[in-house]
Amino acid sequence: MSDPKQENTVSISVVVPGDQAMVSLLGQRDELLRVIEDSVVSDVHVRGNEITITGTPADNAVAARLIEELVLLVKHGQQLSPDVVRRTLGMLSEGSSVRPADVLSLDIVSRRGKTIRPKTLNQKHYVDAIDKHTIVFGIGPAGTGKTYLAVAKAVQALKDKQVSRIILTRPAVEAGERLGFLPGTLIDKIDPYLRPLYDALHDMLEPETLPKLMAAGTIEIAPLGYMRGRTLSNAFIILDEAQNTTPEQMKMFLTRLGFDSKIVVTGDVTQIDLPGDQRSGLKVVSEILGQVDDIAFCRLTSSDVVRHRLVAEIVDAYERFDAAGEGAGPRPAPHRAKPRR
Repeated sequence: MSDPKQENTVSISVVVPGDQAMVSLLGQRDELLRVIEDSVVSDVHVRGNEITITGTPADNAVAARLIEELVLLVKHGQQLSPDVVRRTLGMLSEGSSVRPADVLSLDIVSRRGKTIRPKTLNQKHYVDAIDKHTIVFGIGPAGTGKTYLAVAKAVQALKDKQVSRIILTRPAVEAGERLGFLPGTLIDKIDPYLRPLYDALHDMLEPETLPKLMAAGTIEIAPLGYMRGRTLSNAFIILDEAQNTTPEQMKMFLTRLGFDSKIVVTGDVTQIDLPGDQRSGLKVVSEILGQVDDIAFCRLTSSDVVRHRLVAEIVDAYERFDAAGEGAGPRPAPHRAKPRR
C-alpha cells in the first residue's frame, strides 16, 4: 500500500533576494541552515538563492513562514543566530497574529552596538503593557527578563525625557537579621541585595554616566523601606523581587505613585523568602487590583527564559515537583562541609 503522507507530499520554492541576505540566512559554514533543517518537518534544499521545501502543505507552510520571518529580520539589520531561529519558530507555533520579526526587531535601548529587545512574544506583551499602562506587574520565573526589560524601559523613558528620574527598589528581606552582622555602613550592607539592579544599568549606560546620574539623584537605588512617606512624581519606579513584600508593604509602595510617573513591579511567586507564614504581597495583589483600570498583569513562563536553555528545563522540573506535592512538608537541613584545616 502507498503511504498517504507520500501522496500528500508537495514541493514549494522560496527565493531569497540578495546574496548577502542568503549568506546571513544560512549562517557561517551553513550553521543556521542545519538549525532550520532540524527545526522543521519538511525537507529543505538550497540551490543558489532558491530554497526548495518538500513535505505536506501544512509542514511546508511552517517552514516557508520561518524562512520569510528570518529574511525579514535580516532586512531589519538583525544578526541571526541559532537561538533566534528557535525563538522565531516557537512564536510561529503559538499561532499569534504578531509577527516574530516585529517582536525580535523591537529596539528598546542600545549601547556600544548591543541592543536590548524582547526575545519572546510574552516579553513583547510585557514591554507593550509598560508603554500603555501606569502600573504593570511582571510575574514569572528566573531568567524571563522581568527586571532587565523593566530597567531598559526606564532608561529609554529617561533618555526620551518622559521622566526626570529612575527609582529602583527591592526588599532586603533575604538578609533578615544578618544585616547587623555585615561590615560597613547601611549602604554597604544593603548593596549586595541591590547589585542585580546595578548590573542591569551597567549594561545600558556608559560606565562614566551611571555614577554621575546617581550622584545627581537622577537614578536612585534604595531598599524598599526608604520609600515610606514619599510621593514619587515624574519618575519611572521599579520594585524588584516583589514576592518578598508583605501585603502592607505592597500597598505602601503602590501608594507612593505621583503624577507623571510609571510603576513596574516584578517578582517570582515561587521564590518567596518571607519568614514564617507571612503572606506575599505579590501573591494577593492580583485579587485586589485585578479589575482596576490602567493596571496590567503580565505573566511570563519557562518558555520566556532567555538564559541558558537548561534554566527553562530547571524551572519546569521544579514546577512538576511542586505540583506533585513533593515540595510540601519539612525540608532537611542543608549539609555543611567541614572547614579545611
